Amino acid sequence: MAQPSSLTKEKPRQGPPNPLTQAWLALLALSVGSALLTLIGAPTAIIAGGILLLALIKARVILKHYLDLESSQSWLRGFTMVLTGFSVVIFALYLV
Repeated sequence: MAQPSSLTKEKPRQGPPNPLTQAWLALLALSVGSALLTLIGAPTAIIAGGILLLALIKARVILKHYLDLESSQSWLRGFTMVLTGFSVVIFALYLV
C-alpha cells in the first residue's frame, strides 16, 4: 500500500467567491469611501449628501445579502424606497 507523500500537497479548490465575502468587501470599500469623502475640501452639503448616499448603498447591500432579501425583490424594493425617502428627509433637514 502506497504511503501518501508529504511532498505532494493538494491545492485548495478555488470555487466562486462567497457572496457574503463580496458583500463584506463592498461594505468595507463603502466605509473607506465615506472616510475619504470627509478628507476632501468640498462644501459640507456635498460631503453630507455623499455620506448619506454611501450609507444608503450600504443599507441596500446589508438588506440584499445579509438579510437575504435578494430572493424577495418586492420587499427589497419596498425597504429601498422607505430608506431613500428617509435619507431625503434627513438631507433636507440638514440643509435647513
